[in-house]
Amino acid sequence: MALAYTLPDRLPLWQRILFAIPLLGRISKEVAYGEAENFTYALVALVSLWGCSILLFGIPGLYLPAVAMVPVMFTILIAISRG
Repeated sequence: MALAYTLPDRLPLWQRILFAIPLLGRISKEVAYGEAENFTYALVALVSLWGCSILLFGIPGLYLPAVAMVPVMFTILIAISRG
């Protein structure tokens, strides 16, 4: 099977671990090394999934993904403050 992108010879450990996850790895590999519009497609798919979650679960589907992102945001703020 031919790929639409070429990978570097040696990937960092975190990328090898991320790319080994079946569905998430394929999407992240396409976004990182594929065409430029793949990022837009992945973003639209993520927003659509969030919208489906709101339709299915109601208000908890709206705010629970935001609550789940709190540790990520704290990590980013700490990384920014450390320089």
